[in-house]
Formats: sequence, structure tokens, C-alpha cells
Amino acid sequence: MGKLVEALAPEYGAEIAGVVDEFSGPGALSAGSIPPADVAIDFTTAAAVEANLPKLAAAGINVVIGTTGWGAKERELREIAARAGIGVLAAPNFSIGAILFGEIVARAGELLSGREDYGAWIHESHHAAKIDAPSGTALALRTRLESAGYGRPIDVSSTRAGHIPGIHTIGFDGPSETVTLTHSVRDRGTFARGALVAARWLAGRRGWFTMHDCLGVRPGSDPGGSPSGV
Repeated sequence: MGKLVEALAPEYGAEIAGVVDEFSGPGALSAGSIPPADVAIDFTTAAAVEANLPKLAAAGINVVIGTTGWGAKERELREIAARAGIGVLAAPNFSIGAILFGEIVARAGELLSGREDYGAWIHESHHAAKIDAPSGTALALRTRLESAGYGRPIDVSSTRAGHIPGIHTIGFDGPSETVTLTHSVRDRGTFARGALVAARWLAGRRGWFTMHDCLGVRPGSDPGGSPSGV
């Protein structure tokens, strides 16, 4: 993801100020070593986010977080960001299509919430190296359905195989028919592009935001960008 962000940055008028990766060493984000930047984009691991954000906050650098799995630390990291007066945009999925897909799914859940004979399910597929399952997006989609009024159980399942960039399918199964909605990612560039859109939007802002804020889409509930659902 970092390499994709770096490659695509010029298309979004962004200049890469520095790169920190697994080869950078433990002092890469220590005081005095952080390169001057408006926004940092973090696609690392949950443990790294927990260590990185306080250091970036201390340096006054806004942060776009595309890493998942750190929801248990959300409250603590929010407090750190607020004390430092930085802007943070965190989302389990930076695909613009996926964010809008969530709104379509919510509408479907609203329409079918009163149909007791229709059961809902969510299936997501990702590459074999993806650690968390179900994906943060799948959990966010389930929350979108629930917030839209769908109160019955929603089965969520996962597949981890090969190099699948990401596929999320929502299904509603009735007595004699099935309705499905699917969002498929063709390549991981969509996440890098979304992160760069988010970084440009976040520059100069203060507060804790989601991709819904960035895109100007305000659902009744905002699980799509909440790290507690990643």
C-alpha cells in the first residue's frame, strides 16, 4: 500500500516527504527524526498504529489511518489526538465505491427490515495474507444494516485465499428468491487513491473524521469509518 501511495501521489498533487517502513528502525519516528509533513498516511499494523499515532501527534502531524484491528485502543488514541490538536481520518476501507456501497446496503436493509421472511447474510473475501477476519468493512456493513432497522440475525463469513483484493457481498434470501449486492475491488490502487483523497481533505483540519466526512456523505449512523468496527 505504501508503494502504491507513493506511486500515485503526483496524480493528487501530493509530495512524499518521507517513508517509514519495517526497515527504518525503531527511531524512525522519534523526536527530531520525523520529516516535515502536513499529513502522514499509516498502512501498517494495529500495534504500529498504537505506537505511531502518539509520536505523530507530538510532532503536530495529521494522520490518515488505513490500518485495522486497533479498535480497543480507539478511546485512548482519540484523547491523544485531541490533546495534540491534530486531525485524524480513520477508516476500515478507503475505496470510495465501498463507502457509497454501504449507503446502498443501508437502503436495502431499510426496505427489507419489515420482511420477516427474508434473512440477511454478508460474505467477504480477501487475500490469504489479510490477518483480521471478518474484515472491518464487513462488520461496518453489518452495523449499517442494523442501524437501518434490520433487526434480525445477520450471518457474517469470510474467505482468505490467494491474492483477492477484496469482495463484499450482501444477500437477502426469501422463500423463493435471493437478492444480492456486491462490491468488488479490481486492484489495491483504489485504497491508495482513497487515502490520497483523504490526505488532501484532512490537511489543515482538526478533529477525528471518517471517509463519510471526507466524501460529504452523512448516514444516520457512521460505522463505516469507526475504528471500533475494524
